[in-house]
Amino acid sequence: MPNMQLHMPLLARHEGVWDGVYRYYDANGDKIDEHKSRLICRFTSDENLPYHQTNHYSWADGKVEVRDFPTRYEFGRVIFDNELIYGWAAEVPLDDHHRTVMLYWKRKGEEGLELYEMIQLSDCGQMRNRIWHWYKNGVLVQRTLIDEKFVSRDWQKIKGESFNGDPI
Repeated sequence: MPNMQLHMPLLARHEGVWDGVYRYYDANGDKIDEHKSRLICRFTSDENLPYHQTNHYSWADGKVEVRDFPTRYEFGRVIFDNELIYGWAAEVPLDDHHRTVMLYWKRKGEEGLELYEMIQLSDCGQMRNRIWHWYKNGVLVQRTLIDEKFVSRDWQKIKGESFNGDPI
């Protein structure tokens, strides 16, 4: 198993804890949802689970969700395959500035629903911006804009449930 941090140096710069806001818009550009997030992005020493991401979401009404994304590495891509999605993430070699990661995934159990994501990491590594384009049977149905700030590289201090704003 190759060292993912060596083979995917841009993704390696994403390792750590990120706090942010997700804003969802319908195809007409009207906001339909917003929530806070805390993402824990980590590389592991487990060859069968080289990259692992856990997303914590919290809404103003008190609703919370935690989504876990274990992965594997194949042919220059991170492969996501869990009960919710199947897809991949890859660095964009044509980006001369080395800021862009692209993702594609299909939602399991929702026939025809696909998502493309583009992630830009700031040169300082302290901010990242993401956009999701949601397609249903090839037609754009939704966009998600995500703005995040880097909190800490020390993700090991996260124990149990940890949501946006909790101390590390």
